[in-house]
Amino acid sequence: MRTHYCRNEIEAFFSRQEDMQAGDETLEEVVCEAEVEIRNAEGLHMRPAMQFVDTASEFESEIKVSNGETRVDGKSIMQMSMLAATYGTKLEIRAEGPDASKAIEALRELVEVKKFDEPGPDEKKKE
Repeated sequence: MRTHYCRNEIEAFFSRQEDMQAGDETLEEVVCEAEVEIRNAEGLHMRPAMQFVDTASEFESEIKVSNGETRVDGKSIMQMSMLAATYGTKLEIRAEGPDASKAIEALRELVEVKKFDEPGPDEKKKE
């Protein structure tokens, strides 16, 4: 199951309408969140964690990742390795910044579609 939520400048405008009427003309950053599931057989070991960090680092947005217990910086290999995410682990990815939506989509594709270019558990058994 995948959830995807983005809050853009228009939604931020309406949610802060009273602030805007008071003269605050600052638009909020885009905030996007998605829940992804680790689908490669070996989980988030160092190579896929580095792929995640490399992909996250391509974007200006701040990227945070949580496994429900621990929340880490998605652009830090040391912090990403602390998640100890095995096959089937659900991770919440949150991006905040001007390219948040693109960042979430790229990271979701890496984790769930490309599976870090590694086999899933069924494919692993065939080898």
